[in-house]
Amino acid sequence: MNATDRTPADLLRSALAADPSRPLVTFYDDATGERVELSVATFANWVAKTANLLQGDLAAEPGDRLALLLPAHWQTAVWLLACSSVGVLADVGGDPAAADLVVSGPDTLEEARACSGERVALALRPLGGRFPQPPAGFTDYAVEVPAQGDRFAPYAPVDPAAPALAVGGLELTGAELVERARTDAHQHGLGGGSRMLSGLPYDSWEGLSAGLFAPLASGGSVVLCRHLDRLSGGGLDKRRESERVTVTAL
Repeated sequence: MNATDRTPADLLRSALAADPSRPLVTFYDDATGERVELSVATFANWVAKTANLLQGDLAAEPGDRLALLLPAHWQTAVWLLACSSVGVLADVGGDPAAADLVVSGPDTLEEARACSGERVALALRPLGGRFPQPPAGFTDYAVEVPAQGDRFAPYAPVDPAAPALAVGGLELTGAELVERARTDAHQHGLGGGSRMLSGLPYDSWEGLSAGLFAPLASGGSVVLCRHLDRLSGGGLDKRRESERVTVTAL
């Protein structure tokens, strides 16, 4: 990755310039049998569309706080990078009542209604499917995001010194996040071509780092697993082998 990268969005741009076709996020949900593999280019396209939705339709501005009520999931990773692209603080598991807008999964809709600003809901169905019936008071992400532009340009440059992420009582600027991710990548022994399997939830820095930021900062990729407890005996070893995993975080 480029030594001048100062925000997570910078890391993604560098990954895209280096090798757009390589895998970046491979997601498993062992409760549904879903497997999704996103190349750097495909992931970056989802990020661009989501950032356009966030900045345009939802009128989010740099410095706004977004309560992100989503589990460890490939679409959560997309939202984290979209927030960084716009300059919005992603408050993972944050209080919707204290946020300017909220993004919720299907299990936290009632909690999310406490937000007085824009509300977005994700069904988290395989292949990014929409809700059978959109929840009242929410924008259905799967309905709105496909029509968004494939390229994104922020209205204002994102300040690396501005708050970018809050999780578990920790708040980091974009520059601090990138530095921590690089440090974690070094500690895990990650480098270009590394494959990190993470079964950690996205409710702590450790989970977010292992499940997205450290692999992104190192030129590696992540195998992000949800509901690993549903795997049959020997299933994890088989996955490590089939996915050519080099580092595991459980």
